[in-house]
Amino acid sequence: MTCTDFLSQLTDYFDGQIDAELLAEVQGHIAECHHCHVVLDTTKQTIEVYRDNEIYDFSPELQSRLHATIMSRCREVKVR
Repeated sequence: MTCTDFLSQLTDYFDGQIDAELLAEVQGHIAECHHCHVVLDTTKQTIEVYRDNEIYDFSPELQSRLHATIMSRCREVKVR
């Protein structure tokens, strides 16, 4: 299995929609490929954050810094 194959199966893997043979291939690839292991772990963590559906309160200072950073990045992207 290649990394591209793994990525194409990622959604089905999370949904439990792959057969046993393909599941074994995916798990074998994850065990051997650090990059895909990181992708899988990061995706799992992201899903868990969204499933918790918690609303985080940020201080006004942090909100201001985040807004400034986002706007700065948006201006950089427009310039390129």
